[in-house]
Amino acid sequence: MSHTMPDWIAADWGTTHLRLWAMRGHEVLERRATDQGMGKLSPADFGAVLETAVEGWGAAPVVTCGMVGSRQGWFEAPYAPVPCAAAPRLVRVPDHEARPVYIACGVRQDSPPDVMRGEETQIAGLLLREPDFNGTVCLPGTHTKWVGLRDGKIMRFQSCMTGEIFDLLSRQSVLRHSLGGAGDDLAAFEAACSDAYANPALAYGALFGLRAGALLGDLDANAATARLSGLLIGWELAATHEIWSGGSVALIGSPVLSPLYKRALALCGISATVHDAEDVTLAGLYAAQQTIGDQT
Repeated sequence: MSHTMPDWIAADWGTTHLRLWAMRGHEVLERRATDQGMGKLSPADFGAVLETAVEGWGAAPVVTCGMVGSRQGWFEAPYAPVPCAAAPRLVRVPDHEARPVYIACGVRQDSPPDVMRGEETQIAGLLLREPDFNGTVCLPGTHTKWVGLRDGKIMRFQSCMTGEIFDLLSRQSVLRHSLGGAGDDLAAFEAACSDAYANPALAYGALFGLRAGALLGDLDANAATARLSGLLIGWELAATHEIWSGGSVALIGSPVLSPLYKRALALCGISATVHDAEDVTLAGLYAAQQTIGDQT
């Protein structure tokens, strides 16, 4: 175990993973990651899991974002209602004696109802990098977020369960017998995405067509996987059209998903910019860390 001595510790504690960075100012000294996500833990487990994960990093304070602040997490951090400033707000975890631990608050939308946790920190980081950005931020993932920003404020947002639906269909539905490979047939992806965006209702029947095409035709597993991605992302673009159309779009996500969304948006005439998820997460957590003296 290393003995790095950071000024503070940044953490992204989601449902499935805990990612940690030992920080000196905004400089990363060391990275760590574990599979001890919120979904595996009870509220009483978080403190011990954290202390094991940061062993050798001294008693530096921790600033974390993500599902750790949910009702099922360590300590529920309140939601800020939209419209709200895209700036970090922290609460301190009570009764953890080893070190101060702060959790970033999420954002809520009452009508139509929606919530986010973790993405608000990435958005704050994006605005530190591009303070004049006005438009839409898309954060692809299990539950993709489309967030409208204006003058430094989160005005509205919409969550889409595209990633989770893809996982369910590809692992638990009859389609699992017809899917395979990396799904990197870009021509199949683009055709399906265009169809679903242009006519969502008609394209709905194309889902079972992926199975039938494999049984009766020559649709190979890799192309079928790409078509499933294209159908789901095309429907998502149709559902969120009102938010992203006619303005700038910034993508914050993984190296796998962001290029697909960029390609899908290009089919709709939008040239989206892509931003590194770790970079903007750390920028947002650093901004939050700088407010500790103001909020405690």
